[in-house]
Amino acid sequence: MLYFIHPRIYTSLKFPSDLKELQELAEFLRYYNREHHMYVLLLFCSAYLYKQCFAIPGSSFLNILAGALFGPWMGLFLCSVLTSVGATCCYALSNMFGKKIVIYYFPQKVATLQRKVEENRNSLFFFLLFLRLFPMTPNWFLNLTSPILNIPVTQFFFSVLIGLIPYNFICVQTGSILSQITSLDAIFSWSTLLKLLAIAMMALIPGTLIKKFSQKHLNLDKSTLCVHLNGKKSN
Repeated sequence: MLYFIHPRIYTSLKFPSDLKELQELAEFLRYYNREHHMYVLLLFCSAYLYKQCFAIPGSSFLNILAGALFGPWMGLFLCSVLTSVGATCCYALSNMFGKKIVIYYFPQKVATLQRKVEENRNSLFFFLLFLRLFPMTPNWFLNLTSPILNIPVTQFFFSVLIGLIPYNFICVQTGSILSQITSLDAIFSWSTLLKLLAIAMMALIPGTLIKKFSQKHLNLDKSTLCVHLNGKKSN
């Protein structure tokens, strides 16, 4: 259908695999966006959701493209919402069709993650937030395994929405100066990774405090229960 309506845009469109292709696509879509903004917006949203729903790598290129097409703030809003919605769709697909497949191919990784989730069940949201903020976390794997780990969909959605804002912002901000970039190494430099790591560590603080408070409260409850039981026995 798109070919018959707009043959030029149809033949020019494909997911970029390197910086040169990304710059060419951004230049073409910027030109097309002047007169057909809604078409470009719909196309971008569809492509983004497609990648997120089926856990296809390469969302960083689309984040950068969002900055080039829509500006840093609108691009950040779009990427944050689309990432959350797409990841939740991936969650739903995995929940309905993918549990056995994921466990079959990644049994050890699922078991390790399950153990970590159970250890942090009292402060689950902050743990999920940490995982999303941590720059080395494979988000596609979290999306697929979350239903297996019995993570509530609301906590899943908001952890994605909030946790990926720093990463999305860095990519979108880069997109606003895409024509000036000569290498993607500038985006994923050590300084950028360290900043994301620092933010991720901050997300652990509330969870750690909650866990300590819960353990202290649990110990107090146990002590009170023991005293109460001993008192009953002596009576």
